[in-house]
Amino acid sequence: MLAEETAGEVGPVLGPGVALCVDLDGTLVKSDTLLDTVLVVARQRPLELVHVPGWIAQGKAAFKRHLTDLVTLDVEHLPYNGPLLEYLRQQHGEGRAIYLATAADKKLAERVAAYLGIFAGVLASDGGTSGGVNLAGGNKLAAMRAKFGDEFCYVGNAKPDGPLLAACVAPMMANPDRALLAGMKRTGTVAAARFDDRVPALRSWLKAIRLHQWAKNTLIFVPLVLAHQWRLRTFGAAITAFLSFGMCASATYIVNDLLDLEADRRHPSKRRRPFAAGDLSAISGVAVVCLLMLGALALALAVPHIFAALPGTVQLVRPYSFLEWLGFYTAVTLSYSLYLKRKLLLDVFVLSGLYTVRILAGSAATGIPLSAWLAGFSVFFFLSLAFVKRFSELESLRERGGSVTNGRGYFVSDLEQLRALGTGAAYAAVVVLTLYINNPETNVLYQHPVRLWLVVPVLLLWLSAVWMLASRGDMHDDPVVFAITDKRSLLLGVLMAAVVWWAL
Repeated sequence: MLAEETAGEVGPVLGPGVALCVDLDGTLVKSDTLLDTVLVVARQRPLELVHVPGWIAQGKAAFKRHLTDLVTLDVEHLPYNGPLLEYLRQQHGEGRAIYLATAADKKLAERVAAYLGIFAGVLASDGGTSGGVNLAGGNKLAAMRAKFGDEFCYVGNAKPDGPLLAACVAPMMANPDRALLAGMKRTGTVAAARFDDRVPALRSWLKAIRLHQWAKNTLIFVPLVLAHQWRLRTFGAAITAFLSFGMCASATYIVNDLLDLEADRRHPSKRRRPFAAGDLSAISGVAVVCLLMLGALALALAVPHIFAALPGTVQLVRPYSFLEWLGFYTAVTLSYSLYLKRKLLLDVFVLSGLYTVRILAGSAATGIPLSAWLAGFSVFFFLSLAFVKRFSELESLRERGGSVTNGRGYFVSDLEQLRALGTGAAYAAVVVLTLYINNPETNVLYQHPVRLWLVVPVLLLWLSAVWMLASRGDMHDDPVVFAITDKRSLLLGVLMAAVVWWAL
C-alpha cells in the first residue's frame, strides 16, 4: 500500500487502466449538496417543504429527485476542494478516466460534471426510475465493481466510504471526518493521498456567530447610561439582557447565512463565510441555532429575577417586557431573512429599526423609560447607517461592473438617491441632538449642558467622513464593523464620551 501523502502534494501514481472515482458531497465539494438544495428550496419555494415527509417516504433517491426538480443549484459557485480539484485536473490532463461517483441525484451530478469538464462519466442516484437506487455505501461499491471490476481508485471523506476505500486501489481522502479515520485505522487501510481544504472549526464558529457584531448590542446599555442610573441592579439586568440578545442575534445570523447560501457564494467577500465556503455543515448550523436560542430564552427569563435579586427599590412594571422585545426582534429578523430584505427601501427601514429595538429592549430590561429624544435620534442615526450599508453594496457592485443587486431591487442608478436619503437622515439625527441639548430636561441631567454642544461638530465630522468614504468605495459593507475597527472613529468616540462626562 502506498504511503499517505498530505494536502497539496501530488497524489499517487496510478496504473494506466485504473479508473479514478470521486465522491461529490464532502469530498469534491466541501458542503452537502442535498442540504444545500433543501436550503435553496426553503429560500425560493418554502411552501414546498410541506411535501418533504411524503417524498422521504418514497425513498432517498426519489426524495433527492424531487428536490432537484424543484430548484436548480448553482454548481458554478459550489465550494470545491481546491487541492483535490487541482489533482483531478492534472490526472485529466494526463489522460486518466475520472468518474463522479456520488449518492447525489443524477441530474445534479451530471450538471457538476458538465461544468467541470473533467469526468468521463457519472455514477449517481437515480430517483427518476421505478424503485430508484440511492447510490450510497454498498450500492455504490457494487456499481463501481460492476463497471470497473477491481481496477478503480476512490476518493471519499466519510464513514460510509470506508468499505469502498478498503476495496479500491490507492485509496484517497478529502477532508476526512473522525469516524472515517477511526474506521480506516481499525481495518488497517492506509490512504495514498489526503486533500485537506478547510478552516479550523473553532475559527469558523467564531466567524459564524459574528462576535464582533455583539458591539451592536451595547445599545442595550444606552438608556441607563444616558439616564445616569448607574446602579448594580440596572447594570446586572442590562448585562444579562446583553448576553441574551447576543446569543439570539448570533442565532439569527446563522439562519440568515444558511438561507443566503447561494447568494453569498456569488459575492466577492461573503463567499468566505463559513457555511458558504463549506467549512461548517448546515446540520451543525441548525443545531447551534437551537442551542443559542435556548440560551437566549433562558437568560431573557432570568432578567427580571436578577433585577429583583440585586439591591434597589425600583421594580419592573412589566417583568417579562424584555422577553417580548427579544421575541419581536427574532420574528422581525427572521422575516427580514426570508422576505423583507428583498423589498426596496423597506429593508433599510427594517435594518435601522432593529437598532432601535435594542434600545427599547434595554429600557425594558432596566425599567428605565425611553426618552423621546433618544428614540428620535436613534431612528434617524441608524437609518443613515442602514443607507450606508446599502450604498456601499451598490458601490461595490458598480466597481465590479454589475447593474442590479441580487434579489434586492436596487440598481446602480439608485446610488445618488440613496446618498441623498442617507445623508439627509444623518443630519436629521444631528438636528435632534441639538434640540435635545436646548431642552430644559437636559439641565436636570447635566450640570454643564452647554458643553454638550462640543459633541455636535465631532458627530458631524464622523458622519460626513463615513459618507465620504462610502462615496469613494472605501467603506466596509457594515458601517458598525467600520466604526469599531477604524482608529479615527474610535478616537472620535472617546472624544465624544469625554465631552459628555465633562458636561455632567
